[in-house]
Amino acid sequence: AFFLIAFVTAVVSAFAFGNPDVLKNVVAALFDSSKTGFEIALGLTGVMSLWLGLMRIAEKGGITELIAKIVGPLFERLFPGIPKGHAASGAIVMNRSANMLGLDNAATPLGLKAMKELQSLNPTPDTASNEMVLFMVMNASSVTLVPISIMTFRAQLGAANPADVFVPILIATYISDLFGLLLVASIQRINLWNRVVLGWIGALTAVMAGLVWHFSQLDAAAVSAQSRTLANVILLGLITTFLVAGAIRRIPLYETFIEGAKEGFQVAVGIVPYLVAILVAVGALRASGALEAFLGAIKAGVGHLSIDTRWVDALPTALIKPLSGGGARGMMVDTMKAMGADSFAGRLSCVIQGSTETTFYVLAVYFGSVGVKKTRHALGCALAAEGVGVLAAIVVSYLFFG
Repeated sequence: AFFLIAFVTAVVSAFAFGNPDVLKNVVAALFDSSKTGFEIALGLTGVMSLWLGLMRIAEKGGITELIAKIVGPLFERLFPGIPKGHAASGAIVMNRSANMLGLDNAATPLGLKAMKELQSLNPTPDTASNEMVLFMVMNASSVTLVPISIMTFRAQLGAANPADVFVPILIATYISDLFGLLLVASIQRINLWNRVVLGWIGALTAVMAGLVWHFSQLDAAAVSAQSRTLANVILLGLITTFLVAGAIRRIPLYETFIEGAKEGFQVAVGIVPYLVAILVAVGALRASGALEAFLGAIKAGVGHLSIDTRWVDALPTALIKPLSGGGARGMMVDTMKAMGADSFAGRLSCVIQGSTETTFYVLAVYFGSVGVKKTRHALGCALAAEGVGVLAAIVVSYLFFG
């Protein structure tokens, strides 16, 4: 639907201008964007293979299970309606752990299993239970420790340091996740006033607040240098942890890495048609002048409020993300391609992409898999958390990138 609307809008805009050069630019953009989409996806192959190979080692090395054991006591208190020892608890924790590590292919089956188990406890099968709603909102605003695909796209598009968005994404996605939890807890009257929950929330919030406070005291050059160093240390630390965990479990590291790397190749190739479709549509919109006119109107309105308008250029990613992950990815790539990977808008689009989720898609797939038709407050809470994630991404990006 987005592809059709974008393409028709571009064509109508081009004819509206009545300038032969605009029509020529739209046609040229179709070919240039399709070529760019293929080249970017092809360039992703090596890095995706590397990271998915490492993630497979982490998965078989027990990292996911370790995270599940650590956060298990917290989840028992957030989902009081699940009987102790029920299979739903394990599936929820494992799904959350896989999401945190960016193991999308492993996270989705675990999430569907969790929904199936939650449905077995649901007294009204066509209506979402409290536990289902909270689980869905947590998925729609899930914290990701390693934003692999975003860093990969940044590397492919020539970013000086592809990992410089790592810390901002971590802070923004945590704020979104925490807001979603508190919102659902207030509606469902979940008791958060116990030592385990308060301990977790307090500790994580203190860490994030400490990061924000520390970086807010530095000048722009120091923020860039220190955040880059911190991101690289964390990433190298994670890789080392994955390899050590695999060695301790005596899994064949090389063979396991190859197994995951093959999947990385398939993922990169699978992205090609979606990326080409979105980039062609957005490229036509840019060439016709329609996208610039839309963003210009927003900038004019924001400008009257005496507010900096640089964030507006990253707004298309935020608008598309709730509807389509592929569409938002294409918007992010187009913004970096048009504005520069290290531009403010380019970096902000990456932070938005990493701190929000495809809310409508997630709700449709997860609830649809168990036949739930009445989602209650799940959609509203998820969209609210996503909106907070976008605002947090903007604020954090100004802090880190000026």
